[in-house]
Amino acid sequence: METTPNKPAIIIEQISKTYYKGKKQEINAVRPLNLTVPAGQIFGFLGPNGAGKTTTIKMICGLIRPTTGHIYVNGYDVIRERWNAMRQIGAVLEGTRNIHWRLSAWQNLLYFGRLKGCYPREIKQRGTELLHDLDLWDRRHTEIREFSRGMQQKVAIACALIADPPVILLDEPTLGLDIEAARVVKEWIWKLAHERGKTIVLTTHQLDIAQALCHRIAIIQKGSILADQPLDVLLDKLGPGEFYSIKIKGTLTSQQRQDFPAFTIETEDENTILSGRLENQTMLQETLARLIQLNLNVLSMSREEPNLEDIFIDLIDGARKGDTHEHHLTSALQ
Repeated sequence: METTPNKPAIIIEQISKTYYKGKKQEINAVRPLNLTVPAGQIFGFLGPNGAGKTTTIKMICGLIRPTTGHIYVNGYDVIRERWNAMRQIGAVLEGTRNIHWRLSAWQNLLYFGRLKGCYPREIKQRGTELLHDLDLWDRRHTEIREFSRGMQQKVAIACALIADPPVILLDEPTLGLDIEAARVVKEWIWKLAHERGKTIVLTTHQLDIAQALCHRIAIIQKGSILADQPLDVLLDKLGPGEFYSIKIKGTLTSQQRQDFPAFTIETEDENTILSGRLENQTMLQETLARLIQLNLNVLSMSREEPNLEDIFIDLIDGARKGDTHEHHLTSALQ
């Protein structure tokens, strides 16, 4: 079954995962969760450690059985139609767990290709293309354990793509990579979606990468979805006010810092940067007046577009405080 632009690639209906110790409920890793992943897009699935991201990814992969609910990949039920559902998916799990370290890159591709039901001729042709594209051809017969972290991640991506699946699940694909290797992986993710029409589900703590790549973002905390919107909507509609960055000469004392609770305060080249969201022009004027009153020299001020990190922190902090921010956000976005 092929992914089509008009049909979601993944549909998650009321899935949950509860772990038990004996008959005693131990932890709710994922609470009843509904999610739809559009076909042909890069979908960012974000959250802090322990939020339920990896558990959800493993349930989509069929590695963990949900306690309740259903998951459909290109229309196939992951539980009842497991074989057909798994043929739709390629996965790169955190820590390159989907490759065998004592096998070579080429042997890994042969193994996973046959596991996915590919013919030897298909594996040879596709494997050759992948290893050339990922600059691994000359090392194809080297055991994975001798590779650098970046090269291992490239092999993991190649193994996920060997059967040419329409849906790719990437769990922290740039974790631990150097700048060059992370850039290569980032370019590949973009190419998979924009040139090859793949659906990508991306989990990452590197929010700048998520902002650069993703069409849509879902943020999860304690097993529940806090937001699920197109990226541009999240960036445009989160809360009232505008973001400002104010550069001040010198550093602030502990007492002076307390006068600016709305701002994140950082030191840069012996100067201080105040950055944060102000709800109206009155608050901006009051901030500038307070800086003048404290005899602080303002070097520059600029209005900035909100970024994904600002949104992420705002949502997570709101959830931790137990307020109704999620409902406020949802109503604001509609």
